Amino acid sequence: MKLTGVELLEIRLPLVAPFRTSFGTLTERPALLLRAVGTEAEGWGECVAMAGPLYSSEYVAGCADVLRRFLIPALAGREHLDANAVAPALTPFLGHRMAKAALEMAVLDAELRTQGVPLARELGAVRDRVPCGVSVGIMDSVPQLLEAVAGYLDAGYVRIKLKIEPGWDIEPVRAVREHFGDELLLQTDANTAYTLADARHLARLDPYGLLLIEQPLDEEDLLGHAALAKAIATPVCLDESITSARAAAAAITLGACSVVNIKPGRVGGYLEARRIHDVCAAHGVPVWCGGMLETGLGRAANVALAALPGFTLPGDTSASDRYYRTDITEPFVLDDDGHLPVPGGPGLGVVPVPEALAEVTVGREWISL
Repeated sequence: MKLTGVELLEIRLPLVAPFRTSFGTLTERPALLLRAVGTEAEGWGECVAMAGPLYSSEYVAGCADVLRRFLIPALAGREHLDANAVAPALTPFLGHRMAKAALEMAVLDAELRTQGVPLARELGAVRDRVPCGVSVGIMDSVPQLLEAVAGYLDAGYVRIKLKIEPGWDIEPVRAVREHFGDELLLQTDANTAYTLADARHLARLDPYGLLLIEQPLDEEDLLGHAALAKAIATPVCLDESITSARAAAAAITLGACSVVNIKPGRVGGYLEARRIHDVCAAHGVPVWCGGMLETGLGRAANVALAALPGFTLPGDTSASDRYYRTDITEPFVLDDDGHLPVPGGPGLGVVPVPEALAEVTVGREWISL
């Protein structure tokens, strides 16, 4: 397939409710979409960067700039471009994994549509549906939290993840565990909000039987995570620290984690995400698929990834209505027992609904190759 051009689309999707974490509160989801047009098909990619460099160093405008000036032009002139060639072509440009992942995703989608192959089959999926958890943001009060969790459980979600930060950790976890019982699959996500000096405090979460505590310390502090893992009984899961298969192998070797959250956008794409899955499986480390408030495009790809055999924990692959009243694709709807179906069509298996996409698009740019 020869790539003839890439369209960058900036969209803004309002959230159904504010989503608060330790690094801020979101009321809308600004996102960058890519439409890669080839000689035989077109494909869609989604960049998971946020509006500002809070979760990571990348942000929407920066991703658009590096794609426009460096990454997309690096693919020019290739008569037979396939997704496996994207990462090597972009290697000279340091960092910018979220932007690279979006471009690779768009090329991969176009390539698989040409071949008539679903993304799930290409990645090595073994299931046709995946169990779904939900991420619950920091609330104004414990009663508000309990009401929100009850609603998600009534909707069918099989696992609850609580965002935590200093001052909002022990009390909400205790309240949820006591109110909903020991059978609830419960975990927490700190988004780097703590330091190793908080180890004794975090050990107070141990009695509540959590599946894991996600990324408690700074993303670069692998040694701190290794020390914390020895100081608490709750399994330590790494998110922001896992940027590649090599980083995952290093973290596992150091004892910095016993669970890994794989976010394809954070690691440079779905092909690298599969390599991380393989590394973790070889070490007996369970993985799950994290979410970045994706639209239906990224959600479709995440569901496909989560169907691989090593994904033994429910991920953040929530239904569309968890975040959006109207998605840009046909909505993903949770079934009666808390699962989402893996798309079976070629490529991502979904495409944007033109009217829905047009309603939330605030900018377009065509880059010819």
